[in-house]
Amino acid sequence: MAQLSAPADDHLHQESLRGHAGDKDATGGDLAAGESADVSSKRARAGLCGVLRERKVAELASGRRLVEVPYTATLAHTANALLAAGVSAVAVAAPPGHWIGAGGSMILESDPATGAVRKHYIGMVNMLDILAHIADAGDDGDGGEGVDDIDRRMAVPVSSVIGHSLEGLTLWTLHPNTSLLDCMETFSKGVHRALVPVESSADDNVVVAAVELVESSPGYRMLTQMDVIRFLHAHAHDAELRHAMSRPIRHAAAAGADAAVFAVSSTTKVFDAVRAMRAASLAAVPVVSGAADAGGGEILVDGRGKRVEETFSATDLRDCHVSELRSWLGISVAEFKENVAAARRRCTVGEVIEKAVGRHVHRVWVVDEEGLLAGVVSLTDLIRVVREAAIGEEMELHGIDAAA
Repeated sequence: MAQLSAPADDHLHQESLRGHAGDKDATGGDLAAGESADVSSKRARAGLCGVLRERKVAELASGRRLVEVPYTATLAHTANALLAAGVSAVAVAAPPGHWIGAGGSMILESDPATGAVRKHYIGMVNMLDILAHIADAGDDGDGGEGVDDIDRRMAVPVSSVIGHSLEGLTLWTLHPNTSLLDCMETFSKGVHRALVPVESSADDNVVVAAVELVESSPGYRMLTQMDVIRFLHAHAHDAELRHAMSRPIRHAAAAGADAAVFAVSSTTKVFDAVRAMRAASLAAVPVVSGAADAGGGEILVDGRGKRVEETFSATDLRDCHVSELRSWLGISVAEFKENVAAARRRCTVGEVIEKAVGRHVHRVWVVDEEGLLAGVVSLTDLIRVVREAAIGEEMELHGIDAAA
């Protein structure tokens, strides 16, 4: 993520928060005359909305190069592009006037000098889309036999797999002047990434974030949920964020929900796991010990109450060269030695964000005091919780002012 401010600016920002004279409240700021420490603390916390409104997505997306492939690229080429760039998804570009973009979008790249349209972004493709296409082998009656047919299936154009996963069904853009607060609302609904135009053709006074959006720009940047989480992590000790970051993770619905947490056993083959994840629209599952197959050919089991050994994610295979993919699909998920990011139920939002950023993972498994799986917190949950905290504190502040 791009550096948002110089160290000197950060120092000045901290000084402005803390003040230089007079009585101090719990956050280090000055108390107004006749103002109680409790009221002053609430004022400081409610300032989070202001901070998130002031920050624009153009700042966070600055320097985030958009990785793209042409619509004619094969899946093998696309997988190699993911590997080379170290990204989780690539944009698919096509000539203008021949395609309808994912979700009905019309995201165009134009010539900066003439304004003539050069390309049309028709969707995003991630490793789960590619693996879902491979996992369909043998189900479509085309003579393929699973992993043995991988070469032929990896030779199809990337445009044919757009929308194989739920994430690929839509293509989102965010106006450069969209506030971080509004961006968080979009990302809190499960949108993982969005394109941010370098120069937007939309009216600056009408800032929108919609799937069916006509946009034209000389170029685009990529903004992801992880960029937002990294911003929150970098500013976790700012006065305005302290309250939201200290909230227990039980405020994240997925952590305390009674719904099953789908998992796979350590003996499950990668190919079978991918097929099950594709059917259930899951991007990742925990690998748990002591989990026998549920019977009836079921691969996914309820992992609650079992010990988490590893995490299996579709992005794990992003680091696998295409020439090695066939052999990888035939091994067990236990052979993917990805570190598990887990948090106790008593952990705070800030502690979970620390784990997510430190391990560069998109979800943290919640475990009980015995270390057994109890739930999951995703980046979507974390963004939603922080945004709800900001909105709630602003409403609380308005209540204080109204009563004054």
